[in-house]
Amino acid sequence: MRLELIVDVTVEAANWDRAVADLEVLCQRVVRGAACHVVDLSGMDLDGVAEISVLFADDARVQILNREWRGQDKPTNVLSFPGEDFRDGLAQHEPRVPRLLGDVVVALETTQGEAGAQHKTLVDHLSHLLVHGVLHVLGFDHTTEEHAGEMEALEVEILADLGVPCPYLDRI
Repeated sequence: MRLELIVDVTVEAANWDRAVADLEVLCQRVVRGAACHVVDLSGMDLDGVAEISVLFADDARVQILNREWRGQDKPTNVLSFPGEDFRDGLAQHEPRVPRLLGDVVVALETTQGEAGAQHKTLVDHLSHLLVHGVLHVLGFDHTTEEHAGEMEALEVEILADLGVPCPYLDRI
């Protein structure tokens, strides 16, 4: 695999930088870890450049996006907007032009509230949400019970590789 992954990080809500030390470093590590894990699982020998964008926003911004794109007028923890399907291969007609795999948007206040309510560190919960968002960008979903089980198992595996505890311990 000679995949070059670009992770474009934008911090729109300034409080993110105060809430999470080294936010961009964490984001780069988690997004790359999740994407590389999935690419390795796919067994595809991918060659090329791909990009995933991550936006750290506040609840107000996420509520607008959630209303516009999902018809739900409320904030949510993470939104994913898939772009090009990496499983179609990454061969480029123009060398070094990245294939846009998609965007992930994370809401600060909702993420903080959930972390507190679930007795998790903000970093661990954020890591889980980033993995979850990347999996959606890469074509995974949880619309059926079977798909949900597969996606959760993959999240647990990726998070373990990143040193993050299982996010579903409350259900065991």
